[in-house]
Amino acid sequence: MIAEDTQQTDTGRRGKKGSFFLELPGLVVIALVLALLIKSFVVQAFYIPSGSMENTLLVNDRVLVNKLVYRVRDIERGDIIVFSGVDSWDPEIEYEDPGNPIGRAFHWMGVQFGIVPGDTDYIKRVIGIPGDTVKCCDSKGRVTVNGTAIDEPYVHPGDVPSDQTFEITVPKDRLWVMGDHRSDSYDSRRHTEDPGGGTIPIEKVIGRAFAIVWPFDRATVLPIPATFAQPALHAKS
Repeated sequence: MIAEDTQQTDTGRRGKKGSFFLELPGLVVIALVLALLIKSFVVQAFYIPSGSMENTLLVNDRVLVNKLVYRVRDIERGDIIVFSGVDSWDPEIEYEDPGNPIGRAFHWMGVQFGIVPGDTDYIKRVIGIPGDTVKCCDSKGRVTVNGTAIDEPYVHPGDVPSDQTFEITVPKDRLWVMGDHRSDSYDSRRHTEDPGGGTIPIEKVIGRAFAIVWPFDRATVLPIPATFAQPALHAKS
């Protein structure tokens, strides 16, 4: 009787193991679908491929981007945003097409989960919002917004606020954006001859980068710098 019970128990265990392995592919698919849904509508990880935001963001950093935040508040000066440059800005990095469907599928999956960089997404800091007059430079070489100089401790050490003079009033529904590594950022300043005078459409914004999550020793939140809280900056908001 005892041997019979033991045999039944072993059979039941094998059945459960077999059932688990049969269900595993379905569980993996469900997990991937849920992850992609979260990525599509809530939070997405992005890979930093270039030094244009140093030293705030370094090459190979992974950041989390909130894709819902701008449904509850407007884009603010000082926000670090990810936006699509499809059909407008040239890629900051060279992307080599894998050349075969499987390679492209793996690359696409890597982009979705922030493992590899996308070839049409950009990350920059918002300096001017619609209605702002952004100018460089004042008598002390600083960028001004609505006539008020901003203090920019996040600018890469050794860089000046801008090696190019400019003045623009940001059009409706557009943004003026700049990289923190001013001497190595192909940003709004380099597109002043484009439609919009270098500004980007708000509709192209994917979301706000709010934290570095990899590598672990650099994990931190990405707050809006205090200089953007100056009351004078809001004169034309």
